[in-house]
Amino acid sequence: QVQLVESGGGLVQAGGSLRLTCAASGRPSGFRSMGWFRQAPGKEREFVAAISWSSPSTAYADSVKGRFTISRDNAKNTVYLQMNSLKPEDTAIYCCAAKKEMYGGSWYRLPYDYWGQGTQITVSS
Repeated sequence: QVQLVESGGGLVQAGGSLRLTCAASGRPSGFRSMGWFRQAPGKEREFVAAISWSSPSTAYADSVKGRFTISRDNAKNTVYLQMNSLKPEDTAIYCCAAKKEMYGGSWYRLPYDYWGQGTQITVSS
């Protein structure tokens, strides 16, 4: 049974930084890629960033490009999301996710097979 556990959320002032961590347990070696998604109150879940598990490929939402960086440590089965220059509109619950296959020809778009519980990020103005 694969489990994804996020940590690193919290409250930060606008312009500040946070780093999220997603630790995978179970059988993460079978992952194709891992990603971060977020959902703000009253809004739909949106893609934030993704990283291939076996290549240098990364993908970002336009809203976070240049501010967020996704990385991974395969030895630790962990994915990170470094978030800099945070804005109030980044406030949301952030979830990590993992996918086993390249569904629909995309290595980073939905759907994903496994999801974490999420961690709250609040950016104050």
